Amino acid sequence: MSLKQVKIILDDAGVIIEPGALHFHKGSIICDTSVGGVGGLAKKMLKKKLADESAFHPLYSGVGEVFLEPSFSHFLIVNLDNSSIIVDKGMFYCGESGLQVSAASQKNVSAALFGGEGMFQTKISGTGVCILESPVPMSEILKYDLDNEKLQVDGNFALLRSESVKFSVESSGKSLTGKLTSGEGMLQTFNGTGAVWLAPTQPVYRSISGSGISSMAESSQKRNTPIIIFIII
Repeated sequence: MSLKQVKIILDDAGVIIEPGALHFHKGSIICDTSVGGVGGLAKKMLKKKLADESAFHPLYSGVGEVFLEPSFSHFLIVNLDNSSIIVDKGMFYCGESGLQVSAASQKNVSAALFGGEGMFQTKISGTGVCILESPVPMSEILKYDLDNEKLQVDGNFALLRSESVKFSVESSGKSLTGKLTSGEGMLQTFNGTGAVWLAPTQPVYRSISGSGISSMAESSQKRNTPIIIFIII
């Protein structure tokens, strides 16, 4: 484990970030925290309640450099081209100003009740680059591009999917006998065409975090801070 830090270079452009994530910035940069009137405030507060995302994402724009707080988390750089992705709640870290962050409701009862993600997840839409805060490094993520296919997962470790991919929960066996003999229960099921990113090692990181080992590792790794550079022109 080592500290990572996101550096954003702005060239007459803008970036939205999670509140509290700013470390410092240099250059001719202004911050806009406008909420868009009463209606805008209501929508943002609803997003906070439903998707567990911050109600307001400050917009930093201009020319210069923006540094975000160092973190032991891992960061994923995702490019969107007039498209939408659904990610776990709380993963959005920062992104280009043209992106929209909102709440996405589960489309069926099985996903809401048994999917392990709750009734709502986070939807990121538009064109631009966003950075997601991940529990695992990019090297441990399996990226699948489904072509009218089905992917089933025993566990809650799918981080990201295209909005075009349908998410539901299905039994591992068609009957009670099938479930008992398979040794499995309910499976997260992804159907359709689009991307699905899996983090099979995520449960291991959760286990380490709960045991207190991570805090010991973190205290011994504070000398090196890799910089992740994110350029917006």
